[in-house]
Amino acid sequence: MTSIILLSVLGIVNLFFGFLKSNKILLPAAMVILALVFGVNLIDWNTDAQSYFNNMLTIDSYSVAFTGIVVLTTLLLIPFSQKYVREGQENLAEYYSLLLFSLVGAIMMVSYNNLLMLFVGIEILSVSMYVVAGSDKRNVRSNEAALKYFLMGSFATGILLFGIALVYGATGTFQLTDINAGIVNPANASLQPMLYLGMLLMFIGISFKVSAAPFHYWTPDVYEGTPTFFTAFMSTVVKTAGFAAFFKLLIAAFNAAQGFWVPTIMAITVLTLLIGNVGAVAQNSVKRMLAYSSISHAGYLFIALVAVNAKLSANAIFFYSLAYSVATVASFAVLKLVSDQRQREDYAGFNGLAKTNPLLAFVMTVAMLSLAGIPLTGGFFGKFFTFGAAIDRGYIGLVVFAVIMSMVSIYYYLRPIIAMYMQPAEDETAEPIAVSGFQSAVLVLLALLTVVLGVLPGLFSEVFK
Repeated sequence: MTSIILLSVLGIVNLFFGFLKSNKILLPAAMVILALVFGVNLIDWNTDAQSYFNNMLTIDSYSVAFTGIVVLTTLLLIPFSQKYVREGQENLAEYYSLLLFSLVGAIMMVSYNNLLMLFVGIEILSVSMYVVAGSDKRNVRSNEAALKYFLMGSFATGILLFGIALVYGATGTFQLTDINAGIVNPANASLQPMLYLGMLLMFIGISFKVSAAPFHYWTPDVYEGTPTFFTAFMSTVVKTAGFAAFFKLLIAAFNAAQGFWVPTIMAITVLTLLIGNVGAVAQNSVKRMLAYSSISHAGYLFIALVAVNAKLSANAIFFYSLAYSVATVASFAVLKLVSDQRQREDYAGFNGLAKTNPLLAFVMTVAMLSLAGIPLTGGFFGKFFTFGAAIDRGYIGLVVFAVIMSMVSIYYYLRPIIAMYMQPAEDETAEPIAVSGFQSAVLVLLALLTVVLGVLPGLFSEVFK
């Protein structure tokens, strides 16, 4: 709860920095705020679970762990907003504050114990993302991305809210544990169809937020049009919060209805893996490839949901989210630095990068290998733990399909590596890409974290006992 209060209050305070007419203070201020929140969140790790707002929101080890991921991800991402600071972009304080407010929504999504609190958290996060998607007012693609995201997101929110209303009508409560009790011992068996329809509509609404097929159609265009810095935030923080919320909903509220929703989630999993990986193969833009990559990784995370194991699935989702977020921040950070100077986001824009900027090429390589699930990277053990949870429940066929899709992904993850190391730069006389010392240090840290997750996975694989 302290994290939510700090982010809310300091987000408002950060808005007033805009009156100083200087963007130079905003970056350090945002980093100090996030570091403070991250530290305060760690203090809550060993404390007993605490409930707030009449048990609508609970701070426990689960919420603290996923709050740590979203705050750490944002903290590692913030240094790559320096371009906006240097260019003196107007209203920059507003964008930083929107990121802080969106984190409030993300924390509520991983801490909710009531469907209304889940809805409020999703809306706080979503509204902030609608705004930042269109933050580059001079770019038509950014305006298009914001409009598409807002319109499609509004429909998804309506579907989610309708589902919540039907679940409430069938069970008479918004509390997660009470909903599960109502499924076990229904007060009125004739309302079961209403309950199942409500569950299905809620699944559709949340699947949209995490870019799961067939509700993924907004993702490539929105990711491509949104400024890269904010795209990275969408691809990591939003997805982590969404899956943490989804898992909690299935385990705490709908656990007694597994016979209904497990086949549904399994179908979404297969479709998401197929569309995400096949779609990524056909892309020529690295940014769109990463958008489809984000869809495919949603499919791997869905496997942990299908496993329905409170301990194994929770640990698998945590580890996968952490490894995925670190690698994705690294890949988008390199993409942003390259596209800002070379003014292109296709694979050819990475040609010869190993010669001009060895550090960028190395970090991008580590990130791509991790996303592909290559051993000695965090992505490998992320998939290993996820597949292990599914095998434990006997879903061998699903795991085999996921492994095949992982093999497909190697093709498009190797394309940037081939461009960087095996293709000559189009302009041999071009200056190396400008990277500040601070950004270089963060890139090295991201690569190091990815390798540590792959070499010492036990440090983070048993977070939930």
